[in-house]
Amino acid sequence: MRLPIAAAVAVLLALPAAADPVLGRWKTQPDDNGNFGIVEFAACGEKLCATLRESFDGAGKKIASANIGRAIVWDMAPKGNGAYGGGSIWSPDRDQTYASKMTLAGDSLSVSGCILIICRAQEWSRVK
Repeated sequence: MRLPIAAAVAVLLALPAAADPVLGRWKTQPDDNGNFGIVEFAACGEKLCATLRESFDGAGKKIASANIGRAIVWDMAPKGNGAYGGGSIWSPDRDQTYASKMTLAGDSLSVSGCILIICRAQEWSRVK
């Protein structure tokens, strides 16, 4: 009897992340090199994560990248009212990992990350 109850609780705990409005594909802002990417958010247990799916140069031409399939955002938790926090974000152009937070407003996602007092921010747009 305990196994069905535990399974039901696990499903219920996963539901908030599964129905989260940030899920899906997002176009990043160009990085220091002028390149941008398409990242895809998914539920990762009770939290959210995003993986780099495609890379493009400054002219919008698809480019090969060793970072395709790599985690860009992980351990992001919904905080309510479009706010997310407690996660990390990896920046391919600087090969740095930052403590991150995000704010969702419609089809715009404000993403920021900090290492100590050094912070970066970008606006990502939903891919339809």
